[in-house]
Formats: sequence, structure tokens, C-alpha cells
Amino acid sequence: MISIGLAGWGDHDLIYGTGVTAQNRLKQYSKYFSVVEVDSSYYAIHKPELFERWAADTGESFAFVIKAYQGMTGHTREKYSDEDMESMFGAFKASIQPVVEAGKCKAVLFQYPPWFDCTRENVNLLRVAKERMEDLPLALEFRHQSWFSEELRDKTLAFMSREGWIHSVCDEPQVHPGSVPTVLVPTHDEVTIVRFHGRNTSGWMSSGAPNWREVRYLYRYSDEELREWRDMLLELEEGSRHICVIFNNNSGGDAAANARRLMELLGQETRPLPPRQLDLF
Repeated sequence: MISIGLAGWGDHDLIYGTGVTAQNRLKQYSKYFSVVEVDSSYYAIHKPELFERWAADTGESFAFVIKAYQGMTGHTREKYSDEDMESMFGAFKASIQPVVEAGKCKAVLFQYPPWFDCTRENVNLLRVAKERMEDLPLALEFRHQSWFSEELRDKTLAFMSREGWIHSVCDEPQVHPGSVPTVLVPTHDEVTIVRFHGRNTSGWMSSGAPNWREVRYLYRYSDEELREWRDMLLELEEGSRHICVIFNNNSGGDAAANARRLMELLGQETRPLPPRQLDLF
């Protein structure tokens, strides 16, 4: 099964039309897509009541990929004590519990920063993170090419499979060392995640610029690129029961359109878009 969705649900005007309030956007979103990535959880550990509402706003078969809080993946560059880390992980697990109990947590996504390279120390950090998250389904995404170097690629994949990590396969600009190649290898029988970050090479290297987040994901996939990915997704499906595809290229509002087109290429039904108010001036 291949499910296609977007990173977040607040900014995809294509599927909202007019008159949809911010509070009702997830309900509207779930009419068009069956999976969503919660990226706001990267910036803050939410109250459980928020996840409870999101679970209630979506249908029984809807799935969430929840991004791990940035302190848990080292993005803050702060040195936390073991006690602080235990508390942080515990608070995060408690926050997402309503989605877990609803059976809608497809995976918690641990995306590590570009400076998180393949070292013995970092491999141990992955083991500790897995232990702290207990039996929750965890997806792993790297941003440093050393994990998939010619020397370490097979060892990385074997480690992920052995430890029970879901592979988050990336489509992103190839800017070394702060990016990873597309590696079409499932490491989990049940789930594989594919995240489309776009191919804006210059934007990918814009960290530090005032608008770097907007520039980085400014990209629209061509029909030819999506057709190539259709075939690759079908290949991935042979090794993993459920493929969750997330489009993260929405700086220019392209994610929803690209996702819908990929659904069409896979022969999946797409709901008609809502009417839009005409721009008369």
C-alpha cells in the first residue's frame, strides 16, 4: 500500500479554497490525503490535548508521521544531562499518546542534523534513542552522507534493520556532506517512509540566510521526475507493506499539486479540488 501526503496541513491553499478556518484545516486535509507529517512537534513538545483533537479530526484509517522534537535529535546543539534527556523523551512520548492509542501513529521521525556523521558515538546515541522510545515505531533520516558512503552503506542499512528502524528514504539535492543519496532499500517489513525535499541545490546551501527555510524547499517536481518515482515506489513496495510518501517542497505551494499528480500516476483516486474565489482585480 502506498499512502501519499504532505508535511504539515496549514499552508496548502490548493485544497482549502475559501472559508476553511485554521481549526478545520486538518479535517479538510484528510479528505484529500491519508497521511500527514506533523512537523510542529519538532519545534515544541505539544500538550496531549492537541494530539487528541487531531486524532478526533481524522478518519479511522488516517496516519500521522510525527517529527521528533529537535532537542531529542541534537539540533539545538545543547549538552543535556541524562536526566534532562529522559525527561524530554518522556514528555514527548506522553504528548503523542492520544495518536498512539488511536492506532494512528505510523512512525516517529528522527531526522538528524547535517553534522551528525557516522561515528561510534553517534551509533550509540541512536541505540539510546531507540531504547528511550520503547516500542514506538521509529523512522530514521540522516543528513550526513557518511552513513551511506561506499564503505558504510551496507553496514548502516544492516544496523537499521537489526535495530528495528524504519528507513526514511530521501529525495533531496546532492550537496555533500550535508545530504544523503536516495537509497531504495527498506529496513522494516511493515513501513518505509519517502520524503520529497525538492532538488533546489542552491537553496539547500542557503542555511544562515534570512529566508533560508523558504528558499530551501522551493521546487516543483516535473512529470518526468514523478513518473520515475512512481516506478521506484512500486519497487519499494515489494520489500515493505506500507510506503508513506511525504512531500516537503511547499515553499512555492507545490507540494499538494505534486502529491496529487503522483497519486494519479499510481492510479489512486483524487478528490476534486474545492472551488476557488475568482480574482477579479
